[in-house]
Amino acid sequence: MISSLPIYLKMQMINKPKKYEGRADAGEPVGERIHKLLAQSGYGSRREIEKAILEDKVLVNNQNAKIGQLITPSDKIIFNGKAIFLNNDNNLPRVLIYHKPEGEIVTENDPSGRSTVFEKLPRIKKGKWMSIGRLDFNTSGLLIFTSYGELANRLMHPKYEIEREYSVRILGELSEDQIKEFKSGIDIDGGKAKFESIYFEGGEGANKWYRVVLKEGRNREVRRMFEYFDLTVSRLIRVRFGIVILPSHLKRGMHTELTQAEVTRLLQKHDIEPNDFNKPQLSNQRKRNKRL
Repeated sequence: MISSLPIYLKMQMINKPKKYEGRADAGEPVGERIHKLLAQSGYGSRREIEKAILEDKVLVNNQNAKIGQLITPSDKIIFNGKAIFLNNDNNLPRVLIYHKPEGEIVTENDPSGRSTVFEKLPRIKKGKWMSIGRLDFNTSGLLIFTSYGELANRLMHPKYEIEREYSVRILGELSEDQIKEFKSGIDIDGGKAKFESIYFEGGEGANKWYRVVLKEGRNREVRRMFEYFDLTVSRLIRVRFGIVILPSHLKRGMHTELTQAEVTRLLQKHDIEPNDFNKPQLSNQRKRNKRL
């Protein structure tokens, strides 16, 4: 029931002035905040790294790290008891698109021994794969993985309101009034939930398909919204996350990697300069001195 769609990135080349962190004194070493560099190198999201710092799990040159501390790739970093290495080359972060089938869970290890999405991913030399959002056990479709914590943060944090699009099959049919309620918002567990758009896709007999778009990713939100009207979701497939669309040729259980050009455009779309991934930026003062 899903229409054939290629990988598609709406290309909006964004060239905003760069915001630099750190001090502006010409004689001081270049540095970036520790949580930012560790996230760029694939060791977790900024929130995960800040939590590790507060729990004294991060050392810089054999001293406990501090929130907001400036570091460079030359510093000796210990993370969770292991020496780590920060990115210091010109490669872009890796971004994978995975077509999740039903019956897999989005976690690295499952105590019950169920199949996980991470078992299907290629090995990564530095850092780790981070899942951008989740899909529950019975939901299939688009999952995005990246080695770049800052990109994961930009796509997942609620304040950025990234659109998620789903194809939904239900037993029954929505009335026009119910569709209007979905668009204006309904109460789910004490909070308001709504679809930015919803339209009928088709279907024969008792089963009907709808295409819905929302800007948040609360647990089982789409299913619970239909349950509000006593309608059961029998199939749920995510077909788009932000500007990334599930390609029609990608079979369930398979993955494909974005090209460097696609990664660059994805970063720029979310106000991330590609050079941010690998190297600490010069302060404004240092940049002015280099031009003299």
